[in-house]
Amino acid sequence: MPDNNMSPVAAFLALEYQDAEKAARAGRIDQAWHHLERAHIVAQTRLLAHCRSHWTMLLFAVRLGDWREGAGQIFRLALAPLGNLTGRLPVGNSGRANVSAFVAMEIPSDLRSILDTDSE
Repeated sequence: MPDNNMSPVAAFLALEYQDAEKAARAGRIDQAWHHLERAHIVAQTRLLAHCRSHWTMLLFAVRLGDWREGAGQIFRLALAPLGNLTGRLPVGNSGRANVSAFVAMEIPSDLRSILDTDSE
């Protein structure tokens, strides 16, 4: 449960991770990935949050026995600090292994509003 002292981004990430876990426990794997992808998009510009998003995806992939996704997450965990430090991030990228780690993607409007709120 998000705490009242959290930033809008931190509260959003906490809820997405909770929703991902609920979906996973209910066997709704695609929905769990959806929540993890949304968390990645919002976390992407913050180094620790970005690394956490890939770590969470890695743990989920291992839990599912999805070794291709797991390998992709290890690769992204190695790249994330470099991307954050250089500012060369593919904005909007879902963070999954089924898309290139270097391609920017459209940011959903509800996520854009959270990102815009955070920069005010």
